[in-house]
Amino acid sequence: MAAKIQEKQIVDPNTLLHDSVTASRSGRDEEKAKFGVGQKVQLLENIVNDGTYPHSPIGTLMMPKGSVGYIKSIGEFLQVIRVYEVHFFGVLDTPIEIVGCREHELLALEDYRDEVEEELEYMRQHRAKHYKKD
Repeated sequence: MAAKIQEKQIVDPNTLLHDSVTASRSGRDEEKAKFGVGQKVQLLENIVNDGTYPHSPIGTLMMPKGSVGYIKSIGEFLQVIRVYEVHFFGVLDTPIEIVGCREHELLALEDYRDEVEEELEYMRQHRAKHYKKD
């Protein structure tokens, strides 16, 4: 006979949720991303489990405010909400190292350098200088 799971074990009804997906900041994000892959960022607010991480109860602190990490990738939720996958290194007492964050939750700690675009510009200038068509 299976043990009965108590509702309290799954969800604490007293947990205050901060659902940034459907909150006032919801809606279509800007066309251009505010941060780039590899950029160093800092969390502006605590990130708690809103139910999207299945291995911890809802309301669990996933990453504390002030944590520093790097943008690992950029994705979309519902094709309108940009989500940054941020890898946080050396943060103790958290269940995971990689957290999905929204733009309003992050602060850039360094300017973003698009190294691919820099390399392409160098190649364009090199071709213009050395391979002129006559």
